[in-house]
Amino acid sequence: MTFWDHLDELRGVIFKSLLVTLVCMVVAFAFKEEVFAIILYPKDESLQLINTAVTGQFVTHMMVSFYAGLIAAMPYILYQLFHFISPALYQQERRLAIRLVLSGYVMFIVGVLFSYFVIFPFTLRFLGGYQVSEEVNNLISLESYIDTMVMLSLMLGVVFEMPVVSWLLGRFGLLTATRMRTYRRGAILGIVIVSAIITPTSDAFTLLLVSVPVYLLYEISILVVRK
Repeated sequence: MTFWDHLDELRGVIFKSLLVTLVCMVVAFAFKEEVFAIILYPKDESLQLINTAVTGQFVTHMMVSFYAGLIAAMPYILYQLFHFISPALYQQERRLAIRLVLSGYVMFIVGVLFSYFVIFPFTLRFLGGYQVSEEVNNLISLESYIDTMVMLSLMLGVVFEMPVVSWLLGRFGLLTATRMRTYRRGAILGIVIVSAIITPTSDAFTLLLVSVPVYLLYEISILVVRK
């Protein structure tokens, strides 16, 4: 195939990926109540969400539909990208790419689910009830709620990629299990700092909820790199 043939094929991959994402977005937009039932599930009943802009709820609906559509279409997008690059890979490289993509996707979803079921509810409960004075009541905007959920989900999703990244660095000889054991104490300090950044709450319990799983991911990474 010539360069232009590859370019046409890439254009087809992008077009089909965008089309599937658009279809999934339309489906998510149509099932508004079901999607927002999932989005608002972590919210405590005592927490009141408000909208302060005329177009606020509609824009939020569009944004959430896009995120939902992108998440739903991601397996297809990854398949299309792999189908595009696979002819240029050797058989061993294809197996390596499949393991890398699948494990990376699974670990990212696990991190998002951990944020959704554990970290975000605790963060919301703490910050939603925090007051500098009894004269100041908290009225959380819907936009702020969504932004916080997306931010925590992305950060936890990226953090949970640690074993996958460690495995990849180990394959290239840039990281060894011995080196990771040697710098374990420094890694623990780094994990606590990163966990404190991820969790905007100041209580030790929530910090522990994040630090312990991330430390376990570090230990798993050592085992993965050693293989």
